[in-house]
Amino acid sequence: MVTPISTDPTSTASTTSLWSTQPTRAPHQSLTADDFMNLLVTQLKNQDPSSPMDSAAMVQQTTQLGMMQQMTALGSSSNTALNLQMQTAAADLIGKTVSYNDLAGAHQSGVVTGVSFSGATPTVSVNGGTFPLSGILGVQQTPAS
Repeated sequence: MVTPISTDPTSTASTTSLWSTQPTRAPHQSLTADDFMNLLVTQLKNQDPSSPMDSAAMVQQTTQLGMMQQMTALGSSSNTALNLQMQTAAADLIGKTVSYNDLAGAHQSGVVTGVSFSGATPTVSVNGGTFPLSGILGVQQTPAS
């Protein structure tokens, strides 16, 4: 969609052009495997026929693409493992006495009565409040009653 820009000198809008276009997609800050592959294909399409791309350079770029895909997969696996580890640690706290700082910053302790996995990190329920797992300062076995 093309929209006109005001040419009024008192306007705060930019007056360097009479027309502006809306971006067709949002820019991103990192290259994906598709971006890398598109660059490689474009490079091959536009190469000089009298001086083709060095085969060693093409192998190197293809290897870099494979390495990038493996690093992306490794990062995804690491995040999954971290999330599973946090969920396991939080679930293991149920029934145990924990110490933490409440929202006012006062040192408190209580028995964990529940765990929620609805957010980015698990939260634990203690003394009627909900606190992030990272806010737990210490753990003790709850004495049998």
